[in-house]
Amino acid sequence: MSYNRRSFLKQSSLATLGLLSGPFYASAFSSNNNKDVIIGHNSHRYKVDLGWGMLDPSKTPVNDCHEMVQDSKGRIILLTNHIKNNVIVYDKSGKLLETWGTEYPGAHGLTLVKENGTDFLLISDFERNQIIKTTIEGRPVLTMDYPKETGLYTTKNSFRPTETAVSSNGDIYVADGYGEQHIIHYDGKGQLLNVFGGRGEGEEQFLNAHGICFDNRDVHNPSLLITARELNQLKRFTLDGKFIETINVPGALICRPVIHKSEIYFAVLRSKNSSDFDSGFVLIMNEKNEVVSCPGATAPAYQKGELQELYQTVRLFQHPHDVCIDDDENMYVAQWNSGQTYPIKLTRV
Repeated sequence: MSYNRRSFLKQSSLATLGLLSGPFYASAFSSNNNKDVIIGHNSHRYKVDLGWGMLDPSKTPVNDCHEMVQDSKGRIILLTNHIKNNVIVYDKSGKLLETWGTEYPGAHGLTLVKENGTDFLLISDFERNQIIKTTIEGRPVLTMDYPKETGLYTTKNSFRPTETAVSSNGDIYVADGYGEQHIIHYDGKGQLLNVFGGRGEGEEQFLNAHGICFDNRDVHNPSLLITARELNQLKRFTLDGKFIETINVPGALICRPVIHKSEIYFAVLRSKNSSDFDSGFVLIMNEKNEVVSCPGATAPAYQKGELQELYQTVRLFQHPHDVCIDDDENMYVAQWNSGQTYPIKLTRV
């Protein structure tokens, strides 16, 4: 079934009234007033705003809303693979500020890069088989083609990058999440330095290396966090590609990790064993790698130190693909394959 924004709002309102089937749906909402729907657990609870960022689709359409970041001016930047306007820039209230981009049919990953006080963006385009660095206004300044020099790729079409991360010294790490599952390490000018990972289920391998981020919460031991989405795992590596640990997230097909202060936030595309393919939710992990809140899903529970399987309990999200946390602790959720809907805002309460 294809959902437009109106039907999605209607369905969410029905859920608010407890009219969707399933034993957990009604209890997940705190009020019969759609404006006061509260989801989440423990200290991370949020009021749902389904109207944030809604635009006229005839003028500013979206297809898949893949990722979002907040720039140094506080603006919320959305990446979509609709080539009429790949990049949509909002203020925090959801007002449209500007749009740009018509050349990124596989626009998937969006990373904010700050260089000497200036914002840049890295766009991962798996249809173009490229990483494109642009100014914040959209002017391309660097294009990185498929890594032929690694000897691991015979054609550009086998390189389908989904995400990038940038370290404190400007090095760029590319996750080939829809391709050969390698992590390719470049310097800031796009020169190859290293490659690791690859397809498989070993501790150093990935099945859908979908997202990657630079983790400098421990300033003395910075590392890389990389999702193995089909394995329901988050993996940590050193900056030179040595495996450190695996963090299991049973039942959750996690997208890219997003670090905000001491915590890690994830959009979860779907529940692994759910009969509903669009059974996603949001997940928040503390600095001890413990899941503390799952807005839209079961409350996190541990037995003998092991996280129990997570699954959607509220039919609110449809394939959530990324989250952006603003400087007021509010969260914006971009969704893939959701009937061309605009992002959902979750206001921290």
